[in-house]
Amino acid sequence: MEKRRYQRLRISNLSVDASDGVGFLQGAVVDASRFGIGVSDLQRRKGGRPTRMTFIVSGRGENFKITVRPRWSIVQGAGKSVGAEIIDPPRRWTEFIMKFEPPPQGF
Repeated sequence: MEKRRYQRLRISNLSVDASDGVGFLQGAVVDASRFGIGVSDLQRRKGGRPTRMTFIVSGRGENFKITVRPRWSIVQGAGKSVGAEIIDPPRRWTEFIMKFEPPPQGF
C-alpha cells in the first residue's frame, strides 16, 4: 500500500553529499517529492542505521540543505539505495519540486 502524500517524481542531474554524523557519502538523486527523496549509489558503511542524516542536494543551478529520516535501504552491488522522509522541508525545496509536478486535473 502506498503511504506517500505526494508522488515521487523522477528528477535527473541532482547529486547528494550525505552526512550521517560520522562521515560523508556521495550519491545521486533518483526521485523526489515535497516530503521525500530517493538516493542511489551511496557507499555502504559499517555500523548502525542512522535515525537522521543531512543531505546537500546539488544540481540544476540549485543547492539545498535538507535533514532526512531514512525509511528504507537496499544493498545494490558495492553501494546502496536509500529512501528518506524530508523533515521540515525548506520552502525553496518545495518550490523547486513543484516545478516538476504535473498540473492539477480539471484546470
